[in-house]
Amino acid sequence: MSRIGKNPIVLPAGVEITLGEQIVVKGPLGVLKTAAHPAVQVAVDGQNVVVSKVAGAVNGSAMWGTMRANLSNMVTGVSKGFEKKLQLVGVGYRAQAAGDTLNLSLGFSHPVAHKMPVGIKVECPTQTEVIVKGSDKQQVGQVAAEIRAYRKPEPYKGKGVRYADEVVVIKETKKK
Repeated sequence: MSRIGKNPIVLPAGVEITLGEQIVVKGPLGVLKTAAHPAVQVAVDGQNVVVSKVAGAVNGSAMWGTMRANLSNMVTGVSKGFEKKLQLVGVGYRAQAAGDTLNLSLGFSHPVAHKMPVGIKVECPTQTEVIVKGSDKQQVGQVAAEIRAYRKPEPYKGKGVRYADEVVVIKETKKK
């Protein structure tokens, strides 16, 4: 077992954490909240946040590392933020950001307009690149997955929406 929960979380400058029934993390990029789990105890020690198991809790070991990882992601999100890069591969596949809406042309008979949720920003440096940014890691990943789901990369030509670091294995076509 790796015991991720043992490592303290260092709070960068400008980040505040408030403990209670809800744990609130405030920083320059926003505010994130999560519910405190009863099997885990969270304490602030100067500029460090320490997560520990509650003795006798049923799933304390399971939630220890999970709670520590979630709090670490919240601290990183409100201080630096998260981003996912997507690429559009295919002839005529284009993306354009207009406010809080991402307009996609993916070879369908109609354009696709994806509305961004609150707290998520989208940028298009080129017509075939999309960058999804936000402070909540789970929400950034979910929005990127929803955009990718409009046209997943197909295995014969590799056309579709893919993550920037994704490797698509191209299949060999059928021989006569």
